[in-house]
Amino acid sequence: MSEIELSAGTVEYLDTGGDGPTVVLLHGLMMDASLWDGPVADLSADHRCLAPTLPLGAHRRPAHADAELSLPGIARLVGEFLERLDLRDVTLVGNDTGGALVQLLIAEGADAVGVGRVGRIVLASCEAFDNFPPGLTGRTLVLSGKLPPRLFGLFMQQMRLRAMRRLPIAFGWLTKRGDAATARWLRPVLKQPEIRRDAVRLLRAAAADPDLLIAAAERLTGFKQPALVVWAAGDRVMPPEHGRRLAALLPQGRLVEIDDSYTLLPLDQPAGLARAIREFTHDSD
Repeated sequence: MSEIELSAGTVEYLDTGGDGPTVVLLHGLMMDASLWDGPVADLSADHRCLAPTLPLGAHRRPAHADAELSLPGIARLVGEFLERLDLRDVTLVGNDTGGALVQLLIAEGADAVGVGRVGRIVLASCEAFDNFPPGLTGRTLVLSGKLPPRLFGLFMQQMRLRAMRRLPIAFGWLTKRGDAATARWLRPVLKQPEIRRDAVRLLRAAAADPDLLIAAAERLTGFKQPALVVWAAGDRVMPPEHGRRLAALLPQGRLVEIDDSYTLLPLDQPAGLARAIREFTHDSD
């Protein structure tokens, strides 16, 4: 993993290098860049893949005490990441809350992301419209963020047990096959008080702005570049109807649905998701 010092703190990121199309992959709440290990193993053959671990609750490097830990603030941090690495014409991909970050960044326009830095977007089974926080999983997590950081840590301790992680209030409706990854993502918040502090700040900011993505959706019609919406056909947290609505809103939107997966397509169907992204980047060239 490489590191870069951004305004919010040190951000770790994977960069495969290479001369192919550049793909930047964003993860969700209580996750890290390893969400994308499966698709990256496939795509890196002919793409440059970058996957930052953002301060969304599974990061190992605490954010600065004065960092803006809200979803709009982290979306702007993604724009800063693209600028600092001088990335241009990237395909910006987001799954779960990562897709919300893509929407927020695009809704802000060139002022937030810079002219020419984002050439295409991929929204993969993500929060949208009024589904924020998303489903039982998201509502439970945001509710737990009302606890003081120490008590939040005690609440999260129960997620050490696989039976608890597989419940619908945890990761059970997010992934069919990715329990090993979800156990790994929990380690920082269980072991580091600073990460618990960051997670609580983020969750409280999310609770304070439930209409955030409704406002962002109203501005998606302004994104005139190619856009792909990839959705899990059997998603129980992110309604498939939202995927169809997003594809219809985006002027160059197209929709692909993938079977036998929950929300976390990179874990449940990495090959299918990589194939959809590859076809999209090649068709858009």
